[in-house]
Amino acid sequence: MPRFNIRHVTRYSYEQPVRDSANQVILFPLNDEYQEVTKQDLVITGDPHVEMYKDYYGNTIGSFTYAEPHKQLAIDSKIEVLVKEKTMPADTEPKDKQWLHLQQVKFTYPYIDFIKQETFYAIDEIKKLPVIAETSAYTPLAASLQLTDYIFNNFSYDKAVTDVETTIDEVWKLKAGVCQDFAHLLLVMLRMIDIPARYVSGYVCPNKTGLRGEGATHAWVEAYIPFYGWLGLDPTNNCMVNDLHVRLATGRSFSDVSPVKGTYKGTSHHTLEVGVTISYEDGSVSEEQPAVLVPQPNKANATPSSNSYRRHLEMMQQQ
Repeated sequence: MPRFNIRHVTRYSYEQPVRDSANQVILFPLNDEYQEVTKQDLVITGDPHVEMYKDYYGNTIGSFTYAEPHKQLAIDSKIEVLVKEKTMPADTEPKDKQWLHLQQVKFTYPYIDFIKQETFYAIDEIKKLPVIAETSAYTPLAASLQLTDYIFNNFSYDKAVTDVETTIDEVWKLKAGVCQDFAHLLLVMLRMIDIPARYVSGYVCPNKTGLRGEGATHAWVEAYIPFYGWLGLDPTNNCMVNDLHVRLATGRSFSDVSPVKGTYKGTSHHTLEVGVTISYEDGSVSEEQPAVLVPQPNKANATPSSNSYRRHLEMMQQQ
């Protein structure tokens, strides 16, 4: 049973002191029959009280406020988690029975939240793809795996071309992106063929296989497979998810499970750095090994035209 030690550091640095920072963190791995968190330490600048609660999707959420003026806010999470191997679906039921089951449950809880299709310009173009149009000839599992394979083989993994605000239309035109982009694209494709699908945030852990995105934050999809349940699909690595992926949270899209987000009063000019350190399967890594902080893009730092309305907006910033 793999045991992973994970350190996830998020640090905001501000040009001038800011105040009244109110934040939400989703850095608490899911606990269920396949994943057990044995230890977690969360250290935040100013040592604020963190209010814990469960959201609608069953994720553990922490919220806190740091009211004092500060030029830096660091959130440092250290966890130890055991991940258990999951039995993959046998796919023995007749395909017509499986598709009928999907039609019967699509508007019931909890699947209704993960079947609604979002609107984007390329939707008709994607629907015409043979991998979409011909899915009825396959079981839901086989169709899901074909879509995963399609994204893996037709889109380039490139960290330099997208960010968290990149749309599906942009990814479709670029034919490139990162795990978050591929997860969002697989979501819309699965929903097109009436398979409920949810976005998963988490980590891919280092292994001899050399998975893309290992040792970092990661994103993938869980598809509802009839008579089996939720199956993790990783289009970035063209695989079914098992015990090398650590799940943080699930939702309809990235906006539901962003690891850290919040608001504050003060200058819009700030830098965001994120670093992740993950052990190998035996947990072997020094607990004090620092996560290398990597600067993240920040569109808020673009210089706005100077007027009173802009200055008002700048005082109330999102991060």
